[in-house]
Amino acid sequence: MIRYLPLIFKNALRSRRRSILTICSVAASLCLLGVLMAIYHAFYFGQATPAQALRLVARNRISLATVMPISYRQKIQQVPGVREVMIMQWFGGVYKDSKNVFARFAIEPSRLFTLYPEYITSEEEKKAFIRERSACMIGRAIADKYNIKLGDRMTLTGDIFPVTMEFTVRAIYDSADNNETMYFNLDYLFESLSARRRDFAGTFVILADNPNSVSGIAKAVDDTYRNATIQTRTETEQAFQLGFISFLGNVKVFLLSICGAVTFTILLVSANTMAMSVRERVREVGVLKTLGFTNASILGIILGEAAFLSLIGGVIGCILASGLTYLVRQAPAFIMQLKTLNLEPSVAALILLVGVIIGVASSFIPAWNASRTPILDSLRYSG
Repeated sequence: MIRYLPLIFKNALRSRRRSILTICSVAASLCLLGVLMAIYHAFYFGQATPAQALRLVARNRISLATVMPISYRQKIQQVPGVREVMIMQWFGGVYKDSKNVFARFAIEPSRLFTLYPEYITSEEEKKAFIRERSACMIGRAIADKYNIKLGDRMTLTGDIFPVTMEFTVRAIYDSADNNETMYFNLDYLFESLSARRRDFAGTFVILADNPNSVSGIAKAVDDTYRNATIQTRTETEQAFQLGFISFLGNVKVFLLSICGAVTFTILLVSANTMAMSVRERVREVGVLKTLGFTNASILGIILGEAAFLSLIGGVIGCILASGLTYLVRQAPAFIMQLKTLNLEPSVAALILLVGVIIGVASSFIPAWNASRTPILDSLRYSG
């Protein structure tokens, strides 16, 4: 079949308008398929970073919105393999306008950099953030987006907590994974609340001494409070982040269903195009047979044309999908997996393979019928 490649390339583009429209249809469909598969890969096959692999999150077993006693930290700290424990409480609130979206957490500054060594800032900024009760630390993306500098004031109007809090920006951190979060002192939050609403924890972030201890720590923490009034659910940080996705429903089935629908749509478009192309070439097939082309050769040429068009569409679709994943990475997102969204080489290769298979499958029946048409019938065909 290699000697027929020039003929395949030439025939594939003989009707330029139809070929271009076919390529565009396949490219658009495979672009969508590529983005969906990239999201699926990021959610369910993404690898935790070395720092993430050591972190666990303990929350209320009933709901993330239900708090736990702050006293739980003491027993968690005593679990073998636990190196550090930090309270982290979602604050929410509004910064200037409800459209300004970024995560806001109350934490314990003295423990933050032990649990998150990937947060990079200067020693002076770090010390100022830890020392000053009303200080806050923000990610570089927040600082750039809202033009915030060190020493500026930030005001959060509470929604979950009915308080308005004033902060001074004392640190701006950089991180490859998450630089769109604001952190401030948990004690400062407690001081702003009434006495009955203090001394609680939304989550406990736990740092393990090594990755092998993670599963044992999770089981030990949950067993400790198995018979308590308020039970815990402890999981890896990556699993905890995926828990937010479950609020949207069965995302895995949703993504796979759309992928299946897109694939079926491509199949229909390609089948229709190839059927039209083959019907127009019945007399040509007869001429090829009189020149000595075998049925297998004709079948291979027609299938090769379909595979070639689908491959071009697949390459363009992968380029477009790569661009869309870049845009998603730049957009604000509470799901951290989306901040690392990328069209992995394995996913791109799978997209190209799907495109070629669909091209061959959609053209097989028309090509098979054409290759089996008797010579006289082909030459008598007049459209």
